[in-house]
Amino acid sequence: MSRNHFNELSPCEALIMKLIWEAPQDIPVQELIDQLRDDYGKEYARTTVVTFVGKLKDKRFVDTYRKGKSAFIHPLRSEEEYRRQLLKEEADFWFNGKAVDMVASICESQKLEDDEIKRIKKILNGLNK
Repeated sequence: MSRNHFNELSPCEALIMKLIWEAPQDIPVQELIDQLRDDYGKEYARTTVVTFVGKLKDKRFVDTYRKGKSAFIHPLRSEEEYRRQLLKEEADFWFNGKAVDMVASICESQKLEDDEIKRIKKILNGLNK
């Protein structure tokens, strides 16, 4: 079975995109470097981060621009859009496209609280309408 590879992100690219998506506005490159260090203990050189941002730009996840002396990163795709596509591809590959098997596997692998179970039931009941 082949996978579509819809511009999958490497682990480092995903980490960088997570920080970009969490930023309240376009993020300066230097702030991204600082957050990688402070939040995740990643001591990446500026050139390394710029290389990864370039790869993200090639994959059409981000765009960059300069404002004064600072370089900024602007997301082109939303986290939700990427997450949905990623989950669909994983369901197709690991569960032969059967969302029910994927959901069951996730639920069985987690310790769900009562309120989480109620929320899942509410979501599923809403799909029937």
